[in-house]
Amino acid sequence: MPSDTLRFAVTDGVALITLNRPEALNALNRELVDALMEALHTIRDDDAIRVGVLTGEGRAFSAGADLKERAAGGASGPGGGSPASFFAADTGFSFATFDAGKPLIAAIGGHCLAGGLELALTCDIRIAADDSRFGVPEITRGFFPGAGAPQRLPRMIPQALAMEMLLTGDPIDAAGALGAGLVSRVVPREQLLPTAMEIARRIAAHAPLAVRAVRELAYAANDMTLAQAMRFGGSLRWIIGQTDDAAEGPRAFAEKREPRYEGR
Repeated sequence: MPSDTLRFAVTDGVALITLNRPEALNALNRELVDALMEALHTIRDDDAIRVGVLTGEGRAFSAGADLKERAAGGASGPGGGSPASFFAADTGFSFATFDAGKPLIAAIGGHCLAGGLELALTCDIRIAADDSRFGVPEITRGFFPGAGAPQRLPRMIPQALAMEMLLTGDPIDAAGALGAGLVSRVVPREQLLPTAMEIARRIAAHAPLAVRAVRELAYAANDMTLAQAMRFGGSLRWIIGQTDDAAEGPRAFAEKREPRYEGR
């Protein structure tokens, strides 16, 4: 993924994606979105990668779509492209509809606005620095969020707060995000990436098929009755129980050693 707008590195099963347009507060122009999607596809398709971490270089996670590119008539950020893209059979062209199938962690510092917040909402875990701000200001510019905020925010935080953010465009700070459950923890800025990477390494050390299955179950259960969700969960639990890793875990415990999970 040759692009100066994004850095990508893999260490011990953890892929680190760094949005790298600090001079533009990591605004999502076409080049950056293309590089981001290539990185997300790599995370999905490479079995050696078990967890992804997304962060931004400089003073922002991302301030959202590049409005200068938008004003110039370019396709910027999520949702850009031709009308035919609405009917595309492949939902992997946009981070709004893409599923990496593996845990993603957003390490958020500074501005996390508009499409930047929507990118963070696609992640499974969000860690915030104490200087972070979250908002969807699109309504103040004559349009509204197009990459999932109206759909995801009311499912993730209290509806009244979600609607206030969507309809006023006003941001909330890190403490507000923590109180609403939008992020799982707030840390000093210098501890942001180390904290996110430590969580990622802990997850990457677990049996990868079990991690992927419990992630799938947690999301699928939102659209099921409890009885359906329990039945689906029992099916996935049985499937995972047939894997080599499910035998390796108890064996390692009995032998008083660390398990060696291989994803099979």
